[in-house]
Amino acid sequence: MGKVKKRNPTKLIIGLIFKEEVFFEKVKTILKKRFGTIDFQSQTLPFKYTDYYEKEFGTGLKRKFISFKKLIYPQSIAKIKIFTNKIEDKFLLKKTVRLINIDPGYLELGKLVLATTKDHKHRIYLDKGIYAEVTLFYEDKSFKPWTWTYPDYASNEYLEIFDNIRNIYAQQIKNELP
Repeated sequence: MGKVKKRNPTKLIIGLIFKEEVFFEKVKTILKKRFGTIDFQSQTLPFKYTDYYEKEFGTGLKRKFISFKKLIYPQSIAKIKIFTNKIEDKFLLKKTVRLINIDPGYLELGKLVLATTKDHKHRIYLDKGIYAEVTLFYEDKSFKPWTWTYPDYASNEYLEIFDNIRNIYAQQIKNELP
């Protein structure tokens, strides 16, 4: 029989898709109030891997990723996704068009997990309509995609971002955890 071991906390990451930088900044302020200091922020990237959001947002979308210094436990990701959905609801145009998309997840040394409201064969139900997906796995000194990984998350540009956040996390758990 396996022995139950103490669980290390994980690194909260949030991806944001937006058209206008002003909405990113407003949401970032809300997220900082809730989750604390941001220890990584990516450059603004063109969101060019799918037209999924164009009907709602229009063209010329951008993406940024942020991570937080305060670590979280994985079981909190469902509540975090519900919280970020409520933020999205506050940034609606005419009560139907989102001005920002917020995708929370967590990173640990071996994987990147995203929270979603959409079920699929490779997703696990968590709580209150939220599912989890292991989007990337870590192998040979870099994150790698699965066959189901979204094309943007599988891109070298994004993988480099997650490798950088992983390095921050690895140093953090080395210095902060017993």
